[in-house]
Amino acid sequence: MYYAAACQTDFPAPRSRAEIASRTRRMIEMIEQTVIGYRPFFDVKLFAFPEFAHAVPIFETPQQLAAELAVELPNEHTEAYCKVAAKYGIHIQTGTFLELDRRFPAAVFNTTLLIGPDGILSKYRKLNPWIPWEVHASPHDFADYPDDPFPVVDTELGKLGVAICYDWLFPETLRELAFRGAEVLIRVSAYMDPWGTAQPMDWWTLINRTRALENTSYVLAANQGAQMAHYPPFSWPGGSMVVDYDGRILAQADPGPGEKVVVAPINIEALRQERRRRLGHDTRAHLRSSAHAYAQREYLPPAGSADISVAALQARIRTAKGRLP
Repeated sequence: MYYAAACQTDFPAPRSRAEIASRTRRMIEMIEQTVIGYRPFFDVKLFAFPEFAHAVPIFETPQQLAAELAVELPNEHTEAYCKVAAKYGIHIQTGTFLELDRRFPAAVFNTTLLIGPDGILSKYRKLNPWIPWEVHASPHDFADYPDDPFPVVDTELGKLGVAICYDWLFPETLRELAFRGAEVLIRVSAYMDPWGTAQPMDWWTLINRTRALENTSYVLAANQGAQMAHYPPFSWPGGSMVVDYDGRILAQADPGPGEKVVVAPINIEALRQERRRRLGHDTRAHLRSSAHAYAQREYLPPAGSADISVAALQARIRTAKGRLP
């Protein structure tokens, strides 16, 4: 058994990539403070940080994001995370970067890395950008996308998979990770009001608990705690949490902006025993996949070689609506 930390940040939105280093330094400070501070009580071995922790998509086009904020990965920031992971023997799911990839010169991706004591273990790019406002590319936009869009990494902490924010409103995305064996589903998120942590919505808690129980998986969910002045026009309610494989909340930060870290135990052996033993409520084993034909049809068309813009995304959404019954 080990402990996992869901960490939330409260940075002003950077306007240039030169500001990323200060964010990285502060998140590494948070890691070191948590490791050392909790050491007399237990070992914190897994850390998750929010979406947009390094850069926020404050510009309206991929070209502007590429010019001002996007970076190639790996870089000096990921090297800093690698050093702290090696120093303390921990795993870090980074907050997201806006990423450039020379193989896709017109695209910007929203990307998180899993980093362990031996270096970078996986790269995940947001499959479902929050359209029409987010103009990042998705792996789905490229017919010949060469990388695995759903990496699951087998580590000493269990099998770890990650998805970013809006991805979690698509059960199919998290099911894909679970059917690849993921035991801890990590959510790197920037979830805003009114869908955040308060009634009558509280989508944040609802979705995290549901994805945990329907996949018999732990959920480690880090949410933005940014003040509205930092990331307008939305306010960001935090509420970062850890949920067990039956949907029980093990720890949760109080709703509201600000830096916060909550920790909770992850017992992978208990999860594995439950997965082996259960005949009831095992929705992976019970899945009648051949009865569900809807996922075999394309609804939202891929961008392909077309530019990604708010107007183009709105047109693609209308096309998708026309394909619905």
